[in-house]
Amino acid sequence: MSERAFIPIGIAVMTMSDTRNAADDKSGDTLAERIVASGHRLVSRLIVKDDVRQIRAAARKFLADKNVDVIISTGGTGLTGRDVTIEALRPLFEKEIEGFGTVFHMISFAKINTSTIQSRATAGVAKGKYIFCLPGSPGACRDGWDEILVHQLDYRHKPCNFVEIMPRLEEGLRRK
Repeated sequence: MSERAFIPIGIAVMTMSDTRNAADDKSGDTLAERIVASGHRLVSRLIVKDDVRQIRAAARKFLADKNVDVIISTGGTGLTGRDVTIEALRPLFEKEIEGFGTVFHMISFAKINTSTIQSRATAGVAKGKYIFCLPGSPGACRDGWDEILVHQLDYRHKPCNFVEIMPRLEEGLRRK
């Protein structure tokens, strides 16, 4: 049996913040560096204000972009009034990936103990693409990428991974 070949995918990174800019977006930097180092394509990277409409509009552009296979957001997953990433993106999900949040919290608990409960990290599928919502700290982005996404976004990962089922994400769905 032959080994599978790596399949690079297109990934867009969205940092949700009212205070960050390109010069100090450490979480976005963390994700961008890891995406490129792993052999994937960083298709786009942007900073979006903590505003439901702006976040949703940016995500919809990425969902319509044929070069984007995955959207990874960082920030806005907490409990404060400005943390609206989940409220903006969850309605776009056709299916939620509940296990992503569970595994993220298991990894996070080992590092920050019960403080992990303040994160609403989640993921879903929309229009045949994956959306992953990570907290806004560089450490959380490292954990999410290094412990989960680097493996699940690698076609060679066994016994199964997100890349191998990408062609089937829209099976049976009727689009308007």
